[in-house]
Amino acid sequence: MNVDELVRDALRDQADGQPPAAPGFADRVLAVRLRRRSRRLATAAVAAVAVVAVVVAVPVLDSGKQDVRPSGGVEQTGITAHPDQSPPRDLIAAGRVALAAYYTTRNVEQSADRAVSERTYWLVNPGTKKYVKDDRWSYVAVAPGLRTAAVLERELPVPRIGLLDLASGQVKRWIPVDRPVAGVEFSADGRKLVATAYSKNPDRRVKIDGSQGWDAPFMESDRTGFHVIDVASGSSSWAGVELGGGAHNPDAFLNSRQDFGFTHDGRLAWSGMATEPGKKFYDFTGKEVPAPALERYRDWFVDAGVSPDGQLVAGQFAGRKWKTSSFVLDARTGKQREVRGQQLLAWADGNSLVAWDIGQDGNEYHQRLVLVTIGGEKTTPLSDFRSPKDNTKGRWEPVFAER
Repeated sequence: MNVDELVRDALRDQADGQPPAAPGFADRVLAVRLRRRSRRLATAAVAAVAVVAVVVAVPVLDSGKQDVRPSGGVEQTGITAHPDQSPPRDLIAAGRVALAAYYTTRNVEQSADRAVSERTYWLVNPGTKKYVKDDRWSYVAVAPGLRTAAVLERELPVPRIGLLDLASGQVKRWIPVDRPVAGVEFSADGRKLVATAYSKNPDRRVKIDGSQGWDAPFMESDRTGFHVIDVASGSSSWAGVELGGGAHNPDAFLNSRQDFGFTHDGRLAWSGMATEPGKKFYDFTGKEVPAPALERYRDWFVDAGVSPDGQLVAGQFAGRKWKTSSFVLDARTGKQREVRGQQLLAWADGNSLVAWDIGQDGNEYHQRLVLVTIGGEKTTPLSDFRSPKDNTKGRWEPVFAER
């Protein structure tokens, strides 16, 4: 099958899409391990498709100016794929999202009984549309529009957040925080950041009896709360959040890294849990609140989350109709439907998603990025296969953002 046929099939599948269905509760701890082993990929076929864009004003991150960019409504629907590249060298994108960055991890030994899981990032240059290595940062989140990234320096947790211009590679502004942070995420409109605070590095690794190599501390968390930051002004609020569990309460513990994120509408912060109830929601003062109606069925370890229109939720692995498939749920009813793809990573539009999927060898850890459609039978490759070996240069993890 050539590139033109791949694109035609992908667009035909997109036109056939219908709403989804709802999954049951899966073992959270198992999901943590699965999520650690598999995540994302990108590369495939290039299609020229008509583009209609709705523009909204978003603060430029190095000033108080306004940046007009495509966002929301009907957006770019083209596919830019590189099925012969892994790790990718050239921009990968589908619909509203692009592979904004990717990273590899390695364990850096610091003593006989302590190590740190360290990330090395490759960031997209919006001018050249190529990925450029930048090893200055321990954590990176890319803003909608692919022009700016929030970056954290090495030696987590850190007392400030950098706003990096992706074209020049220069930090345009630093935002100081009162309590050190180790994770950061943009709201969907790019106007806010939620930064997760920790008293110790959440990526530290230890030796656990009965386990080979380095592992995250089991049932230990040093998370203290979160900052909500206005990107344009740099002003922020603080919310301290109780851990809700630990070694003395095995029914309610957190992973060593358990970052906060924004809800789909950006009005609340939320966090996953490795045990029931699976997730908790908070207002910006840190007060726990009920789950929003359209996020009741959301799972923290499914990266794609809520669809652009808020009507669907990406769900867990299904494996019923196909060997590798996932559920998509109606956000209101929880009714579930099966879609191709081993692990759903990002929504390309209201009917299509970018996912990890396996090849004909059947190896569940030998994955590539693909585009899948609700109601469709086929997948469109977006990248070549990544290595199944953890902590190697060939085992890369994707970071998606709206373009």
